[in-house]
Amino acid sequence: MANRRHGEQCRTCAPGPPSGAVPEALGTRIDEALDGVDPAAPLWCFADQLGPAIHGLAQHTEREVVLVESSRALRRRRYHRQKLHLVLSAMRHLDYELGDRATLHRTATYREALAEVGRPVVVHEPTSWAAARFVADLHEQGLVAAVLPTTTFALPRADFADWAGAASRFTMETFYRAQRRRFDVLMDGDQPVGGTWNLDRSNRERPPKGRRTLGVPEPWWPQEDDIDRRVRSDLDAMDLPTVGGDGPRRFAVTSGEARAALRRFVDHRLEQFGPYEDAVMAGDPTMAHSLLSVPFNLGLLHPLEAVRAAEHAYRDGTASLRSVEGFVRQILGWREYIWHLYWHFGPDYEAHNELGADTPLPDWWTGLDADAVRAACLSHTLSGVHETGWVHHIPRLMILGNHALQRGYHPRQLSEWFATSFVDGFAWVMPPNVIGMSQHADGGRLATKPYAAGGAYLDRMTDHCRECVFDPSVRVGENACPFTAGYWQFVHRHRELLSANHRTGRAVAQMHKLPDLDALLEQEAHRDRF
Repeated sequence: MANRRHGEQCRTCAPGPPSGAVPEALGTRIDEALDGVDPAAPLWCFADQLGPAIHGLAQHTEREVVLVESSRALRRRRYHRQKLHLVLSAMRHLDYELGDRATLHRTATYREALAEVGRPVVVHEPTSWAAARFVADLHEQGLVAAVLPTTTFALPRADFADWAGAASRFTMETFYRAQRRRFDVLMDGDQPVGGTWNLDRSNRERPPKGRRTLGVPEPWWPQEDDIDRRVRSDLDAMDLPTVGGDGPRRFAVTSGEARAALRRFVDHRLEQFGPYEDAVMAGDPTMAHSLLSVPFNLGLLHPLEAVRAAEHAYRDGTASLRSVEGFVRQILGWREYIWHLYWHFGPDYEAHNELGADTPLPDWWTGLDADAVRAACLSHTLSGVHETGWVHHIPRLMILGNHALQRGYHPRQLSEWFATSFVDGFAWVMPPNVIGMSQHADGGRLATKPYAAGGAYLDRMTDHCRECVFDPSVRVGENACPFTAGYWQFVHRHRELLSANHRTGRAVAQMHKLPDLDALLEQEAHRDRF
């Protein structure tokens, strides 16, 4: 039923939309889509459209906001417990903050909620193909009066389509440079600040020797309130099929909290982010990362607001160019690129499996059972996902993704697992990141080579190996590293494909020189413990 008021305490209020977040052309498209629509038609905000870049738009300030908790949607997949908490907490906080302007409907289905509204609603484009088809059906049936362009990313989808359609070939780097020029970020006139577009090579420092943590100030941590306590109680009562542990909320769920987290990162952590962004420390899972992926993906924080804050830190001398450029590249470059490729590649992209990987995900993996594995890197990473639903991008790509690639886990199952087991996982995020980047299942449409690596890489960029029962330098035997041996097994399995790629051909040549290749292949064919 509709629930207009909770009577709970909340510490933050919703700020207005970030200045300049919606380009003039996009505002014009929204106005055109609203032509002839009742100016008081309610605005339906999905659970990842909760920020002022949606409900704070001038076109919506007089509209009632509709929020929906669908029990059927919550039961549809086996989500991480903390992900469900974050989504419900974010919606209920927004309901509280908007006061009488908002109505939170708790129904079994979205259609039941729209029936309670009793009149057509307007909605911004959803963030998945499935949701877009659903909204299109609702539009045809007259339940949705208008479907508007999304406003929670810097570059509108129509503008990317124009840009991509005009290019015979494009890469993330060309897209990133176009983004910098378009939004005038870290630019001196028509040239990049410092004369270089990409400082990635300066941001590959290993974990500091002899230290357990990076030693930077703690990130911003939220304090749970009455709304969080009610969410936890309600989730307990729902008895949903979840994975992972419960725990204190660790991520921002309001626009005010998101801005506080951004300020904390920029003022105290950004300077150390760049050099160590690709390093992993067992005793310091957050290192200098921003922890902003959740509020970004809930639509609470606009990417341009974040990159402007980072650029300001460089301009006023409080953060180095390499750190600021690294952060800007992640947000204005990679994140936006992934968003647009999700739509550009089409709804069938997730079905790609060019490497023929068909191994089902093992139970210890899907159950996040860190105690079931002995490899320190795998165990620590699974433990982090179990405890928080989050690890940063290198454990995702070079530990979890690398292991799955070597062992031939089914890419579509893997993409679904990432989307449900991570608190920042949404339908648009994972297919390009997993199918394309991590598993190379798209045949190279996104990345030019598979991201496979042996134990030497993990020994260099993490501090896991020094406490591991396996030796990253050993291929065969009781203490053979499953990543080192698994890498050569992967190279052998795909030797024809890798030989044809100038970036991986050398690995095939090296494999043929291994004196213990036959023993290694026999060993890995029977390995069932990691």
